[in-house]
Amino acid sequence: MQDASAPHSGESPLFSIIIPLEYHRGQWEQSWLGWTSQTADKSLYEIILVVPTDFTARDELNALVGDSARLEFTDSNHDVGLCAFGAARARGKYLFFTESHCWPEPDVIDLCIRAIDAHPDWAGFSCQSVPICHNRLSVAEAAMYQADIEFGMKQHPWRKVLDQCFVTRRDVYWECGGLREELGHFAEWVLAAAYHARGHVIGYFEEARFHHYYVGKLGELKAFTLDFVQGEIRYLSDARDDPGSELLDIPVEWSCQDNFDPALAREAVRVVVRSSFSRRALRRPDEVWLAFWRWAEPALFGDRPARCRALFAAIRARCILTLVVLGGSPESISRWLRRYIAALIDFQRLDRIGGVRRGARAASPQLGVIANAGFHAEETWHDRKFRWSEPEAVVWIRGTPGGNMVRIDSPEIREPQACIGVRFYLDGARVADPSIAIDGGGFTLSLGLPNSGTARLAWTCSRFQAGNDARRLGLPIVAIAISASAPSGINCKVCDPPLIQDAG
Repeated sequence: MQDASAPHSGESPLFSIIIPLEYHRGQWEQSWLGWTSQTADKSLYEIILVVPTDFTARDELNALVGDSARLEFTDSNHDVGLCAFGAARARGKYLFFTESHCWPEPDVIDLCIRAIDAHPDWAGFSCQSVPICHNRLSVAEAAMYQADIEFGMKQHPWRKVLDQCFVTRRDVYWECGGLREELGHFAEWVLAAAYHARGHVIGYFEEARFHHYYVGKLGELKAFTLDFVQGEIRYLSDARDDPGSELLDIPVEWSCQDNFDPALAREAVRVVVRSSFSRRALRRPDEVWLAFWRWAEPALFGDRPARCRALFAAIRARCILTLVVLGGSPESISRWLRRYIAALIDFQRLDRIGGVRRGARAASPQLGVIANAGFHAEETWHDRKFRWSEPEAVVWIRGTPGGNMVRIDSPEIREPQACIGVRFYLDGARVADPSIAIDGGGFTLSLGLPNSGTARLAWTCSRFQAGNDARRLGLPIVAIAISASAPSGINCKVCDPPLIQDAG
């Protein structure tokens, strides 16, 4: 193998150092000095400074940099967009992404050359991030993010792209789609998943160290989380099936978003009322009232109460955090910072999801389940992914006009299917018992759909009491398949991202 540290010939350098001059936090000069102090031969690398339109220190930049780096100007004002712009103009075999509020130790380039020689199986690697703190909040901020970085680098199977200090082969970077500006900082996760799905290994090289400046300002923390959440929801809204998309976790706020759909909630209220007046009602009056009030709120107000509660939780956590930063212990600052960020992400997700167009489902030609309400988040049982429904649930289905077979795969995690008192309703009308076949693996329904081919299929059943689990559990659902002739025709797994995206 050719020694990467040998003198580099030709026009193209070994490394292209890409530094976006956005979010520099007043540290861009320190960052520049770190790169110009490298012990490696200067012919081995080029430095590309990507300058956004709002960078105010251009005169100082020109005076400091001179001819020692390439300046690339762009209209983008986001770190990820600047990095993508710089990568498109890089000449090196390896791209070296960093941030302008980070600076390397003098031997970073030399060490990275050794890493490339020692690990030929690595398509890329991230370096070690060393926190620089200057106030009480920045200490807590660093502890929170460093714990996440350590988890990603040392335990998570693929989440190893760290834009503070990430080195990658340029050809692999482009093969995996590169950084997508519209996804904000969520683009790092998408890129890491793409590498893993395509079989490329990303390593963690602790010997090469970068110093990362933590700003310790709540406003910047809020802006960063919103940027990440916006990218996350935009990615889910696009419903892309690129390699690696199946690896990304689906947030519960997204997978359960249709629990707030007023039309589906009203259908749930209707079947709760109808089933409660049945001569063979299996639920106690208190359970019926609980179910009624659970669905009455979204039936009347949609997701507004949930968003208000999430906003109140974020405001409360921020107020307490502001106070403990002034005089609390480091432990209390860290604790309330984590609570604030968690509450903020919950609110931001609900708020962004509320802005996603909901009419797209009805206009979609997709057959199968196009929306569902009354489902909990995905989980696994005996290596099978499934989702618990609540004791009442509604799925909005699309098939062909006329006769259809609907197969609901529901493993017997609880008592046998025939003993749990399931009643099915199609657009509010009870499905007759002769139209329902029950077996150990679920239910097969023979249904007649209207000319539109769409209908709301609902069910109620007795509540399953599962140990210390306080959730309202009904049926475990693996998949729902719809066909005009056989129940294996159109398969919609309730755990798959396409359905989770279209519904909840």
